[in-house]
Amino acid sequence: MSETTSETPLIGVLALQGDVREHLAALTAAGAQARPVRRPEELAEVAGLVIPGGESTTMSKLAVVFGLLEPLRERIRAGLPVYGTCAGMIMVADKILDGREDQETLGGIDMIVRRNAFGRQNESFEAAVDIEGIEGGPVEGVFIRAPWVESVGAGAEVLATYEGHTVAVRQGNVLATSFHPELTGDHRVHALFVEMAQRA
Repeated sequence: MSETTSETPLIGVLALQGDVREHLAALTAAGAQARPVRRPEELAEVAGLVIPGGESTTMSKLAVVFGLLEPLRERIRAGLPVYGTCAGMIMVADKILDGREDQETLGGIDMIVRRNAFGRQNESFEAAVDIEGIEGGPVEGVFIRAPWVESVGAGAEVLATYEGHTVAVRQGNVLATSFHPELTGDHRVHALFVEMAQRA
């Protein structure tokens, strides 16, 4: 089935690495059809794409190996709704700090992101985060070797901060969070993204 009806958009989860299964479950709970995406022809069929957490340097290398890097960039430039969490936030940034010299990003949000800014794996934590546009109180954010946003350009909108650092951003059809909402059972961020895909 290609594309989708407006009521139930078909949303892919980039399945090169990371917590793919959790995102598929969260998207389904938020009212979307969801499927893994590993090949350009699968990417061509979706109305939105989640780029999960994982290891951003590995993910960018695998995107090249699977022939997905340029198709991803083209679809993002063409307006495909994309939601990046943690490593996914790094992937949709125009610039990164503390990355590898050869690390590729997809772009989509005019921002500079610092990798592993909140510390290493053993410094992971959970925190309540108020996100603009999401009702019902704070979202529980799971921060695992999480990045933060150092700065945003004029086109990007800051949706949430934590301890003075930007942790959620949106620019047009591209959404990004430093944290992992798919690990909490709270599907409101995914519901926001499903709504973005429906409107697009």
